[in-house]
Amino acid sequence: MYNASEQFAELNQAHVSNAIKLASLSIENAEKLVSLNINAAKLAIAQAIEGAQAAASVKDVQELMTLRAKLAEVGVQSATGYSRTLYELSSEAQATFSALAEESWKAYTKGVATWVERASQAAPAGSDVAVNALKSTFAASTAAFDQFQKATRQVVDLADASVRAATDSAAKVAAGSKAKRAN
Repeated sequence: MYNASEQFAELNQAHVSNAIKLASLSIENAEKLVSLNINAAKLAIAQAIEGAQAAASVKDVQELMTLRAKLAEVGVQSATGYSRTLYELSSEAQATFSALAEESWKAYTKGVATWVERASQAAPAGSDVAVNALKSTFAASTAAFDQFQKATRQVVDLADASVRAATDSAAKVAAGSKAKRAN
């Protein structure tokens, strides 16, 4: 016998489980971000102290200009490293959340499909048109969401490639600048 209450209870349990997973992932990613920012702050303070000590020992203008260029380079490298790590953390979090969303969607569609099938079997005689309309609507919405997911993945992949190319380009420019000053 078909029991809609049991099926809704199962769906609710799945939603609670997903909410717990989402909360755990959010906290985990927030911890990573806080750790990154604390480490960046420590590094910035250490670099500021080192720069101040180096500036205090400068004896002429040429040495000051060299120190200024060196400190600027270190700053660019630190900013680039921070940005790269932040991007990697963001990408990792996005991938994890996307995987959770896809897993949830698959479980949801499977549960709804089962519910629709059981409901159609228990439907009174003469409700074939309504049951078929429900099945058709469900199938169309699932297909539309799948297309949306594919398009979203393509956009994310394109954005990822663009950011990685820009980061690599910035790193090469910084390395080229360092090589020019070394000569």
